[in-house]
Amino acid sequence: MTAADANAASGTEVPDRLYRHSGLTRATHWINALSLFVLLLSGLNIFMAEPGLFIGQYADFDHPAVRIFAAHGAGGQLIGVTQIGDSQIITTGFLGVSNNATGHPVARTWPTWMTLPSYRDLATARRWHFFFAWMLVLNGAAYLAWNTYVRHIQKDLWLTAEDVKAIPQSVVDHIRLRHPTGLAATRYNVLQKLAYLAVILVLVPGMVLTGLTMSPGMDAALPVLPWVFGGRQTARTLHFLFAWGLVLFFIVHMVEMVLAGPVNELTSIITGWYRVPKSHSDHGAA
Repeated sequence: MTAADANAASGTEVPDRLYRHSGLTRATHWINALSLFVLLLSGLNIFMAEPGLFIGQYADFDHPAVRIFAAHGAGGQLIGVTQIGDSQIITTGFLGVSNNATGHPVARTWPTWMTLPSYRDLATARRWHFFFAWMLVLNGAAYLAWNTYVRHIQKDLWLTAEDVKAIPQSVVDHIRLRHPTGLAATRYNVLQKLAYLAVILVLVPGMVLTGLTMSPGMDAALPVLPWVFGGRQTARTLHFLFAWGLVLFFIVHMVEMVLAGPVNELTSIITGWYRVPKSHSDHGAA
């Protein structure tokens, strides 16, 4: 059954435009985007102070889970190495060793364009990181409070039995780059719901809680935190993974926005108004 057939069967008229996002939702969206951007870049600068990830309460420097470092090759040249467990990968030019402003290779965990500030500065990076971390927490609390009050999360994001059944078809549609039209375009598809719920319920809370676990002061006040996450170093590793999970979400989000129509999608998150894509059958009926 096509979208137009479904619309006709249900007797629902598809609007040309839809007020999709409230003012508070749009404001919190852009504040979140800015906060996460600064948190990522400043966090990568902080990571350079100890460019390794470990499991447990304390860092076992002889057995890192992940480590990025610079070494000298057989010819004496500087090479970048990324170690994952016992395996080592040469990542010269990106991780471990990258070119500076004059084009010369230097020992550096990340390229300059990936960190805030661009130069190595732990103190400044920590100030940026902590400020925007609390901005993210307060902004996220406002988002959750408002959208729970207006029942946006309950009505539009919670999965239904029909959503679960639709997962295989939704996966196929996304692989084929088929985006919903007509009435189906006025609501979130199941993969969108899963992605947004993962961000709201797992990635952002996980990133915040593991960030708190890395603080000795918070560990003293809430000793349950390091116990829950299996130690401060495990929390740091999970913090890193949650952050890159959000980066993956952002990449998929941007790709889907471009494929679905970037002008229409951007307009909806700026003004709130979304132009509902019509199916071919709807155009023919019109």
